[in-house]
Amino acid sequence: MSLTTFQVPAPRSALMVRRRIATYFVGGVEQIPNLVAALGCLVHDLSVDVRDGVRESTMTCAVLIAEDQVDALLEGLRGLPSVVSSELL
Repeated sequence: MSLTTFQVPAPRSALMVRRRIATYFVGGVEQIPNLVAALGCLVHDLSVDVRDGVRESTMTCAVLIAEDQVDALLEGLRGLPSVVSSELL
């Protein structure tokens, strides 16, 4: 008698969940409108740290998004010419 096992992928929740994202970018204040537009979802909290003399700036935010949309959002941000990296916190 043989034992057969099946791998069933865990279901991903379609519920909207608050997620924190950090994005590191270059180009200063002028890039902020493009970054915010690329979010394309409900933003609960947004903070941007742009410092004179520092090459990279930081945008952190909390967004309301479904789990299956997170990868697409991060890839969209990473696709912007000014973005160095974008990741979940």
